[in-house]
Amino acid sequence: MKRSGCLLLALVPVLVTAGAYLFVPADSGGVGAARSAASADRGSREEAKSAAEGSEDDEVIDGLPAGLAASAKKELAQQIVASAVNSTTDWRGTYGSIRDTGDGRGYTAGILGYCTGTHDLLELVEGYTEEYPGNGLAEYLPALREVDGTDSHEGLDPGFPEAWRTEAKSEDFRAAQEAERDRVYFDPAVRLAKLDGLGALGQLAYYDAMVLHGPGTEANGFYELRERALDKADTPADGGSEEEYLNAFLDVHRAAIEATRGGDDIGRVDTTLRRFLRDGNLGLSTPLRWEVDGETFTAS
Repeated sequence: MKRSGCLLLALVPVLVTAGAYLFVPADSGGVGAARSAASADRGSREEAKSAAEGSEDDEVIDGLPAGLAASAKKELAQQIVASAVNSTTDWRGTYGSIRDTGDGRGYTAGILGYCTGTHDLLELVEGYTEEYPGNGLAEYLPALREVDGTDSHEGLDPGFPEAWRTEAKSEDFRAAQEAERDRVYFDPAVRLAKLDGLGALGQLAYYDAMVLHGPGTEANGFYELRERALDKADTPADGGSEEEYLNAFLDVHRAAIEATRGGDDIGRVDTTLRRFLRDGNLGLSTPLRWEVDGETFTAS
């Protein structure tokens, strides 16, 4: 799921309130790698999560190209991730999607595959209910709290799936799904990838891995996977090759899929992200062609 380009930038000192930063060369279509004296600290899971979710590096981020945050690239990212999550590039048609895939995570629902067993669906409904107390999902909050962390449907069947589909017709709930996607997954993934010196393809790789493995620091969570990748290769922000680092990251992304999902979803690495990387498409330039589970998708 990713992109192309190559531009050498001269080393340029940039003063910021947190300290002195340098722009270093990047292979990713003009995305300069912002780097500080404390960049090594982002190698730890907790420091990386703090950098991804915090605001300390805002001035650095503001000085970098938009990358995947640009509207056209963000739309493309949603299409690619939707092809893996919901077998379609029409991600806006999946607000009301809900099913149990048998993966041990309970119901999988909505534009990003929020799950009743992995806490993110509960967080979504809790936040939505705070803003809209009379919504059709609020009555299921006690049951959602009970099944959180399990694959159980207790207290949810038979009415919860239909309640989800009905609520998904509401523009307010659709907006809530998108806001939660950005807050928990998209924005932190893109931010950290930029700080690591990665271009659009790398930003998408982080986003895809965070969606699938969760934004946690535990074993096989996103930040633990990144930590493993750093043991194999340096990020561009630390002087490494973007291609080598992305290959290392995709290796651990794939290994985690095999370890936690029995090999399901391998296509999102082998025939999507890795395909773009082999093509040298670090900038995620269109047109694109990729495959997931034997189905071919395109974007222009």
